[in-house]
This record gives sequence, structure tokens and C-alpha cells, in this order.
Amino acid sequence: MKRRDLLIGASLFGASFAVALAGSVTAALAQAEIKIGEINSYSALPAFTEPYRKGWQLAVEEINAAGGVNGKKIVVISKDDGGKPADALTAANELVEKEKVAMLAGTFLSNIGLAVSDFANQKKVFFLAAEPLTDAITWSKGNRYTFRLRPSNYMQAAMLVDEAAKLPAKRWASIAPNYEYGQSAVGVFKKLLMAKRPDIEWVDEQWPPLGKIDAGPVVQATAAAKPDAILNVMFGADLVKLVREGNTRGTFKDRAVVSFLTGEPEYLDPLKEETPEGWIVTGYPWNDIKIPEHDKFLKAYQAKYNDYPRLGSIVGYQTIKAAAAILAKAGSEDTDKMIAAAEGITMPSPFGEITFRKIDHQSTLGAFVGKTTQKDGKGVMVGNTYRNGKDYLPSDAEVSTLRPKE
Repeated sequence: MKRRDLLIGASLFGASFAVALAGSVTAALAQAEIKIGEINSYSALPAFTEPYRKGWQLAVEEINAAGGVNGKKIVVISKDDGGKPADALTAANELVEKEKVAMLAGTFLSNIGLAVSDFANQKKVFFLAAEPLTDAITWSKGNRYTFRLRPSNYMQAAMLVDEAAKLPAKRWASIAPNYEYGQSAVGVFKKLLMAKRPDIEWVDEQWPPLGKIDAGPVVQATAAAKPDAILNVMFGADLVKLVREGNTRGTFKDRAVVSFLTGEPEYLDPLKEETPEGWIVTGYPWNDIKIPEHDKFLKAYQAKYNDYPRLGSIVGYQTIKAAAAILAKAGSEDTDKMIAAAEGITMPSPFGEITFRKIDHQSTLGAFVGKTTQKDGKGVMVGNTYRNGKDYLPSDAEVSTLRPKE
């Protein structure tokens, strides 16, 4: 009996020791990781978000191959919001409460970005917004916990207005998706263009629902207003339908068109031979950028994926690179220390050096402006120039009137 009791006791001790050892190993591994919670509309907007995912995966691979951040491996826990703000908030809550992430990152649609920004403000969690473009995210609804990577609607509108103001057109119409992004883009473009050209007038506005454009009546109503020029803010599948109907009906013939985002490969590629000629656009002419930083990124991306990058690839890549730079400078996963590190931080990017401004947490990442044309049956940008984001942002004094006091 004594021998049996000894054997049982030894067995129980061994099992307990194994459990304790496993727990210690798990805890040690967890301490050697920094978790970033990433949220995006993968199932709703795959044309942009799939290249975006490839971009951030490449960044994670490069960061960890170089030793991680402060000796810790970066781990990205990614969730799909399906293009729904409620699902994004559920994902954000799970990432913070269950996964204990150091920060949140990502989002695409402006209304979702605003929802996650508000969540971050309430929960006091660092949020690095990747793509949402509404000016509200850094200005009217800005908060100390939210930073934004991509050039905002204001910045891209100002870049486009530089060219639009040179056009002889006096009668303008707009076509934009009826949600936060479209409303914000049209509003700021009008404001900036009319400041330079007080002689113009706006003769028509079309507000189709996002993802549900009935393009025929939209282009018909636009043409009926007889504008000299059109501002377009549609993107994705809506853009393809708009261009197809506009080409068929001759709506764009002999009219200038100024268009947000249309020069991005993810939106040009589906147009193929239907690509309109001469639209003034913001975009990403990946094969026409000749700087060392982009060459390095391009070679690494093509080596890993055997494909060319889209603008989403740049955004995903730089989002995680920025997160790593902020964490490294902070030397901590403490939210307040990360905020202090992020305000005014300067870092490299595939487009050159960028800074996250202290005044509004907006990065100075820029965009390319050019014109659309066709080449070998594909849509491309030509006549491209890079517009540095720092040159298209209002002064600190002006921003102080736009952003709520902390």
C-alpha cells in the first residue's frame, strides 16, 4: 500500500509539475510577444483589403526577421468587420478584452474608422487608423488615442484642387457615395476649389448609396445639368458601373473629370479597356516611382508574392511598420507612453520620410496625382507627381480651431 501511495503521489506531482512548467512556458512566450489587433473589411472590400493584408504580413515578416521590437516578436491578430460598424466594435472589444492587444490598427470605411476611434477613446486604447479618409477622424471627432496614416480627404482634395483650379470649367457637378467618406470628400473639395475659383458654380449633386449605385440614372441626371466638369468620389465596383454607363452615354466626353482614388491599381485594374482618358486622379503608379525606399519595398513584395503591389499593399505595410516604430520608441506597451512616442515621430516609408504630427495625429504620407489613360488594354496613370502630405495640411493654428480641446 505504501509503495502504491508513493507511486500515485509521484505521478500526481509529475503531472502538476508538467502543468506548471507548461504554464510557465506559455507565460514566457506571451511576454516575448507584442500583440497588435487589426480590423478591416476583408469580405466586403477584397480589392483593397487583400493587397493590404499582404502588405502588413510582409511588414511583420521583416520586423520579426530583424529581431522584432525591443526584443519581442510582433503578432498581428486580424479580424474582419464585414463592412459593418457594429461588427467592427465587437471585434475591437474582443481584441482588447480577450486578446489583450497592445494597440488597435486598421479599418477602411470612414464610418467604421470613426466608430473604432470612439471606442479607443472610451477604452483608452491606442488606435492607428490605416485607411479611413474622413477629416473628422483627426479633426472634429479627433481624440488623443487615435492616429491616422493615409492622407486625409482634405489633403487629397487640396492636391486635386491644385489641378482643378487650372481648368476653364465654371459649372461643376459631383457624384459621390452617400456616407461619411463621400460627404466629407465633396464638402472639402468644394470649399478648397471655391476659395481658389470663386467664379465657379455647382449645378448638380448625385448621392448614390455605397455599393448600390444605379449608374444609368446617375449619369443621365448629371449630364442633364450640363456641367463643364465633374467631381467623382465613387470607387470599387460602383466606379466600374459609373464609368461603363458614362462611356456608353457620352457623359464624360468633352468634360473634365477630377476623381479621388481612381488612379489606385485596385480600382484601375477592373476598368481595363474601359479606362477613361485624361481624368485627373490621385493614385499609385507603382511602376513609375523611382526612389530607393520604394525600390526596396517593391523588390521585397514581388519576391514574396510574385505580383505587383496595390495602394492597399503600401497602406498595410506602412501601418505595421509605423506601429513597430512607435512601440520601439515608447519602449513599452503602455498607452500613454505610446501616445507620447507617436506624437511627432518621424520614420521611413516606401514614399520617403513621413511624420505623425503632434497637433492632430495625422501623418504626412503623401499621394501621387496624375491622369488616367490606357496602355496595353489596362488603365494606368501618366504625368505623375508626388505631393508630399506636409505641404497640404493646414497650420497648427487652424487645426486648433477644428479639433476639440483635450
